[in-house]
Amino acid sequence: MLKEFKAFIMKGNVLELAVAVIIAGAFGAIVKSLTADVIMPPIGLALGGVDFSSLAIVLQEGVSNDAGELVQEEVAIRYGIFIQRILDFLIIAFIVFMIIRSYNRLTEKKEAEEAPPAPKGPSQEELLAEIRDLLKK
Repeated sequence: MLKEFKAFIMKGNVLELAVAVIIAGAFGAIVKSLTADVIMPPIGLALGGVDFSSLAIVLQEGVSNDAGELVQEEVAIRYGIFIQRILDFLIIAFIVFMIIRSYNRLTEKKEAEEAPPAPKGPSQEELLAEIRDLLKK
């Protein structure tokens, strides 16, 4: 069983998957920072200083005791966080789209450059002449 497990782990697909997961985690942190720190502040400013994460419908206010300690947290529908997550998703999807699009364009150019020219065959006139000569025989 240990040998089988070692063979499974050493397969290329498992190693590639592990690398992809690690890189995706790092990429996610970069995109999260891009979204939260670069893109959302101008959007919030354009919308009049709206911070999406603070938007909520409070169903029940939080309860504090006389000392000011929170006894019961508020119950709220935090739709602003949901809007933020949707915007994050759209931004991430757009960034991934742009990366894939760039990769595909680079790959297409390499394939076009590497493709050997098609072998030149006889022209239409030469084929017709051959057919004519065969019909004469």
